[in-house]
Amino acid sequence: VQLLTSGGGLVHTGESLRLSCTFSGRAFSDYAIAWFRQAPGNERSFVAGSSSRTANTTYATSIKDRFTISRDNAESSVYLQMNTLKFEDAAVYYCAAEYRPFTNALSTRPEDYTYWGQGTQVTVSS
Repeated sequence: VQLLTSGGGLVHTGESLRLSCTFSGRAFSDYAIAWFRQAPGNERSFVAGSSSRTANTTYATSIKDRFTISRDNAESSVYLQMNTLKFEDAAVYYCAAEYRPFTNALSTRPEDYTYWGQGTQVTVSS
């Protein structure tokens, strides 16, 4: 499994960004996909996730109603639309995948994910 992450950049507070994660190597629909982020000095934390076939979604409280995760099984891709960005959203964002077929289950713990993308930097300035 390979995950290719893109879409990060420098934005001002209140602006938007869309991150992309392209999956390859296995049957995408059998994998739960999640976004995590890590700021300097902080642990990696869960942002949002999508379960496998049923595409059940879960969000961290801090970003709920501002971020939206979406999944395109035909394109083997997951997207994270980030709106109304704040200073505290600045971090390296990682896409992660774990084999979880036929289930709504979605873990928010980074240790439960086997496959990781390379990360993309999101910087938020005033």
